[in-house]
Amino acid sequence: MEKGFNSDIAFLGTQYHVQTEDWGSNNPYLVSRVFKNGAVVKSVKTAYTEILPNGPASESKAIRLAMKIQHQQILDLLLSGKLL
Repeated sequence: MEKGFNSDIAFLGTQYHVQTEDWGSNNPYLVSRVFKNGAVVKSVKTAYTEILPNGPASESKAIRLAMKIQHQQILDLLLSGKLL
């Protein structure tokens, strides 16, 4: 299981916390959540099979990169106003 990413950002005067984590090989998903005032307002879940279609789920570098990309995509969508 890889360590996750956390970001605090403001958009249009509202504070958000974005968290992306790896749920590990027993629950093979990357999950990103957007929090507003402590409540989840958006959740994105990606299966390992989507990020590692041709390789084993133990490829930690690929998982780490996919997690970083997913986290950045969530931040980009949030800041563009397209996520919520």
